[in-house]
Amino acid sequence: MHLVRRLRVPGLVTGCLKSARRSRTSGISAKLDIRGIYPPITTPFNHNEQVDYNKLEENLNKYSKVPFRGFVVQGSNGEYVYLTSEERIEVVKSVSKSVAKDKLVIAGSGCESSIATIHTTERMAEAGAHAVLVVTPSYYRGRMDNRALIQHYTQVANASPVPVILYSVPGNTGLDLQVEAAVTLAQHPNIVGLKDSGGDITRIALIIHKTQKEDFHVLAGSAGFLLAAYSVGAVGGVCALANVLGTQVCQLEQLCISGQWEKAKDLQYRLIEPNTAVTRQMGIAGLKQAMDWFGYHGGKCRSPLCPLSELEAKQLNSIFTSNGWLSHF
Repeated sequence: MHLVRRLRVPGLVTGCLKSARRSRTSGISAKLDIRGIYPPITTPFNHNEQVDYNKLEENLNKYSKVPFRGFVVQGSNGEYVYLTSEERIEVVKSVSKSVAKDKLVIAGSGCESSIATIHTTERMAEAGAHAVLVVTPSYYRGRMDNRALIQHYTQVANASPVPVILYSVPGNTGLDLQVEAAVTLAQHPNIVGLKDSGGDITRIALIIHKTQKEDFHVLAGSAGFLLAAYSVGAVGGVCALANVLGTQVCQLEQLCISGQWEKAKDLQYRLIEPNTAVTRQMGIAGLKQAMDWFGYHGGKCRSPLCPLSELEAKQLNSIFTSNGWLSHF
């Protein structure tokens, strides 16, 4: 039985969403359940900066012991902007073949144009992705108003053979997907949720509140505000820190779900500084360095990203040590 929902959008946008109905006559049997924790996995490179598929598979084998709902592939932490189009597809294909069948594979397919995003989305689905994560186009950010973004995501969702997850990451794009646009797009039958990496809990709560009547879910885009996001109705997280402390991030999820807020708060406190260090402060180089310490293959980033300096590595180690995750440098 196909899912058909009433779309209540005024003005210009109504036409876009009506076309969505007409273009997807095959329908969606059910909205994809995206609840849970996902690491946005990194891309291992060899000494020549080529993708190391063996190390990628080894990381995935280790992650199989962690109760993740699935994996985000070719997100920001996968250095997708530095990979060729073919590499992006091959990495997703490799992950899809390596992970258990009950794990969701969500592939980043966002490009600057709608046409390129649709093409990449189709190829990601062919490579085995169960859903796609589509970042806001931002090169011409001055013109990326609600009208442009609603048109972009509607076109992508109309054409996509798999469900679409919106992705707002203003720290990288300099652009927020506005509440009004998110609420409108939540009514599309092939858009299942939003990954919000901005960290504005008021905004996240408002989107959740305004989309309660839709089959639409919000994922926190960082472990640093995971508890706060759960407290206002988020259903999971795509968390860079889960590449390193996956068991602990999943534990925080379970504490929130079970209402053990005091224990959740204590654990959240210990994750904030390490999370900030491997995201805003030191970025992917910091994340990959921490992965090396915890027995995963992190390694180098692809140029022009540089490895941590010796001082930065000591600072990073100190942060993990002071929060009880490492014993020494």
